[in-house]
Amino acid sequence: MSEAHPHASPLVRLACVGLGFLVLALGLIGIALPLLPTTPFLLLAAACFARGSVRFHDWILASRAGPLIRDWQAHGTIPRRARRLGIGLLFLSCGGSILLLETAWHRVLLAAIGSGLAFFLWRLPVRESPEGGPMYSPLETDAPGSIES
Repeated sequence: MSEAHPHASPLVRLACVGLGFLVLALGLIGIALPLLPTTPFLLLAAACFARGSVRFHDWILASRAGPLIRDWQAHGTIPRRARRLGIGLLFLSCGGSILLLETAWHRVLLAAIGSGLAFFLWRLPVRESPEGGPMYSPLETDAPGSIES
């Protein structure tokens, strides 16, 4: 099931597993905090586990995030629905937070960070079909549906 290739050194494997759990914890915290992205931390945790432990790599691939991680590992893409959901929730949470802030510079800073994260998500390539259909980047103007975000 796994394409994990643990490092030969036990010390490096231990460091990879430790780092994997650290970034996994940051990803889980990111579920509740609007400016801490979850998906990159899950992908990094999977990469750390791949070099540290076949068992933990298989465990994270068997989780709910497994299909997203496998798609990223196999094709370097995310599902269009995941990108839309991420950008939508980002704007919702940042927009709500901006309304609660009292100072203008905090609002501008939060809007700038949120916009930067949204742009990063928008630039990620998406996979059109899970059956192995064509992959298009949102920046390719000749790709069907490339204007859709």
